[in-house]
Amino acid sequence: MAHTFYSVRSGKNKNAKGFELPELKELFLRTYTNLQEDGYFDEYLGSYCVDMDEIKGKVSDVELEILLKIRKQSLWPIDNIHVSKYSEDDLFDMIEFLYQNVSKPIDGDYHNYNDCGMHWHTFNKDEGESIYLEKINAILALYKKPFELSKHGEILHKPEQGFETIFEADIPSNDANINARIDSAVLRYRRHGSTLDDRRQAVRDLADVLEYLRPKVKSLFTNQDEKDLYNIANNFGIRHHNDKQKTNYDTGLWLSWMFYYYLATIHVLLRKMSHDELNKS
Repeated sequence: MAHTFYSVRSGKNKNAKGFELPELKELFLRTYTNLQEDGYFDEYLGSYCVDMDEIKGKVSDVELEILLKIRKQSLWPIDNIHVSKYSEDDLFDMIEFLYQNVSKPIDGDYHNYNDCGMHWHTFNKDEGESIYLEKINAILALYKKPFELSKHGEILHKPEQGFETIFEADIPSNDANINARIDSAVLRYRRHGSTLDDRRQAVRDLADVLEYLRPKVKSLFTNQDEKDLYNIANNFGIRHHNDKQKTNYDTGLWLSWMFYYYLATIHVLLRKMSHDELNKS
C-alpha cells in the first residue's frame, strides 16, 4: 500500500485534493518522455538515429494522423511548447492517441556510433498498452478531477466511491442484447465530456433493459415494488414525456442516483435469474 505523507494526510498540503491541469500536463510530458526514450513509441511514431536521422514508424506522418483522427492541429510534437498550450480535452485526446500507438520494445540492436542507442525491431503491443495504462492512471489519480484511462484506451469518469466493483463485475447474462445495452449505457455515462443528455440516455438505456426483463422477473417483486421501480424513469422525465412528469429536480444528482440504482438492480435481477435457472437444472 502506497504511503501517504504527513502534509497530505493532515490536509496542509495545497495539493492534497489533487493537482491542477498545469501540473497534470507536466506529469504527462515527463511520463511520455520517459517512455519515448525507452522505445515505447518507436514502432508506431518512429525514432531518431544519428546516422539515418528520422526513422519513420508505422505512422509515417504523425501530425497528419492526429489531424485526421483527432481533428486538431498544433498538438504535435509532444514537447513543452505544445503541451503547455493543451486544454484538458487536448491532453485527454493525446493520452488516448498514444494508447493506440504504444508498444513495448522486446528485441533490437545497440548502435554504438556517437552513443546513438537501441534500434528496436521487435515489439509487444499488449504489454506496451498495459504499462502505459498503469503509468497514465498513476498520474491521473493525482488530478483534482476523477478520471481514469480504461483498458480500451478511453478516458472515463471514475466510478463514485463505493461503486467501483459494479463496473468490474461480469454481466451475468448470455443475452447479447442485454450485454450491449448495459455496456453502451455505462460507456455513455462515464465517457469524458458526457453531457446531461448523454447521462439521461444512459439511464434510459438501463430502463429499457429493465423493461425487457420485466416479464421474466415479475415473480421477484410485490406489485408495489414493481410499480415503484418502473415508474421512476417514467415520472422523472427520462421516458414517455408528458406534462405530469417531475422536472424541477437537481438533474445531475438524480441522474447519478438513477443510473447506479438501475445498474445495481439489473445485476441483482440477472444474478437471481441465473441462480434460479441453475436450481431448476
